[in-house]
Amino acid sequence: MTFSRGYLDEVQRTIELVDPDAIERCVELLATTRGHGGRLFILGVGGSAGNASHAVNDFRKLAAFEAYAPTDNVSELTARTNDEGWSTVFEAWLRTSRLRAEDLIMVLSVGGGSVERNVSPNLVSALQYAKSLGTPVIGIVGRDGGYTATVADACVIVPTTNPAHVTPHAEEFQGILWHLMVSHPSLKAAPTKWESVP
Repeated sequence: MTFSRGYLDEVQRTIELVDPDAIERCVELLATTRGHGGRLFILGVGGSAGNASHAVNDFRKLAAFEAYAPTDNVSELTARTNDEGWSTVFEAWLRTSRLRAEDLIMVLSVGGGSVERNVSPNLVSALQYAKSLGTPVIGIVGRDGGYTATVADACVIVPTTNPAHVTPHAEEFQGILWHLMVSHPSLKAAPTKWESVP
């Protein structure tokens, strides 16, 4: 078997193991948030930060959300990192954005954050702040979901089908799952371009 065939087989197994009920719970919270005028804040680090930026576009353009990702402003992100420290950058950004209980946090992450392992502690601080305000949290995460899975109101954990490919599968499935969400009839508000071109 080639590497390519094996990798694609892992993707197929992952699709079969993803929990569709968890996806539907995320969609319900998204619909509720949009329905009462809440904002969507999408948090991600590394490759997940790139995914967060893309997801913001899709949620704004296709699903009519007021949506933001703190990593889209590299000047503020690096200033806060330099001046205040990495672990608080997202929390401080959310404070300045006047996060409310009516808003929604979406986490895109491979590990979900862990203070004990010193991995994505900025996600942990942001989620602690969100929960202190009563702001709901959803996530698309890999592995065991880390801190995100323990506090989220709804969370899709991308199953591990090969421990050597946790990161690529988690990050690629973030894209599959948020595209599913913005295409969901409960959320879709505008047509995608190529489907509307004769």
